[in-house]
Amino acid sequence: MTNQLPAGVVFGEEYRKLISECKAGGYALPAVNVVGTDSINAVMEAAAKNRSDVIIQLSNGGASFYAGKGLDAAEAMILGAVSAAQHVHLLAKHYGICVVLHTDHANRKLIPWIDALIDRGEDHKKKFGVPLFSSHMVDLSEEPLDENLSESARLLKRVVDLDMSIEIELGITGGEEDGVGSDVDTIDNSKLYTQPEDVLEAYDRLNPIGHFSVAASFGNVHGVYKPGNVVLRPEILEASQKLVSATHGLSSEKPLDLVFHGGSGSSAENIKEAIDYGVFKMNIDTDTQFAFSKGVGEFVTENSMAFLHQIHPETDQPLKKFYDPRKWLRRGEETMIERLDQAFAELGSVGKSVAK
Repeated sequence: MTNQLPAGVVFGEEYRKLISECKAGGYALPAVNVVGTDSINAVMEAAAKNRSDVIIQLSNGGASFYAGKGLDAAEAMILGAVSAAQHVHLLAKHYGICVVLHTDHANRKLIPWIDALIDRGEDHKKKFGVPLFSSHMVDLSEEPLDENLSESARLLKRVVDLDMSIEIELGITGGEEDGVGSDVDTIDNSKLYTQPEDVLEAYDRLNPIGHFSVAASFGNVHGVYKPGNVVLRPEILEASQKLVSATHGLSSEKPLDLVFHGGSGSSAENIKEAIDYGVFKMNIDTDTQFAFSKGVGEFVTENSMAFLHQIHPETDQPLKKFYDPRKWLRRGEETMIERLDQAFAELGSVGKSVAK
């Protein structure tokens, strides 16, 4: 391990050092979507337990839910993202881990959300000397390539002075996440597989501006899908790395920082192959949602009377210790942590935290 970093939220040069450590060490970090303090705390607890660093991210819907359903949705997705980021900034260092703070898919209609969060990031840096987020995702994969890269370049220019990065998507990840994406059955199959030439063009246009990562599609789909419906082709990632490296005469065999979207349900073999080709980040949402809900559901099933009565109608036993939200929410956290144990192990990051 060559890069020891202070525990807490990382950004700028620290973020790039963390990525380099992942790629050099042949492992990746789970990027876990969160919706409230319960899921955020579970992610940080799991990371600390596994002595791994981690990526915490919010979709627009997750951010909106974090702020509360009683607020206007457009306002809530901004305030919720800010509030969640402040929560992580406060606690991450106490968990003794490095955390990358990230926002997930933002298509054309959600670009104003990203601009608003960059505005908040500017304010945060003026007050505290650090940005609010480590990076933001710009998902314009459904737009023509030139529009995708032009808008990505505009936003990268905005964040580079804040010591932030952006993540872009090339090709389309099937399925939907909070209204962003398309049903896999309606997508032209070729668009599920990013062309290495498009990745090279992205590198040529964005690398001179600042740091960015690429979610290149190789058949991935959000959510759990029917086996055989989509064929993963991680070799596309290898071809993209080789093309960029050869075109620019680079010494690095993996100049691109790659991201694996739609990772839920992926085989260990596909995950390992993607990491071998330079993936440092794999998104996980569907599986952790299910894990949290499974724990809560089991607790409710085991103590069903407590969710119908405050006092047991037959024994007169007070049931507060069962319906207390801290009890069943904690069960959800525990089962989410168990699923994250699996993710850290599959991604090879257990025991490899760079936090000091």
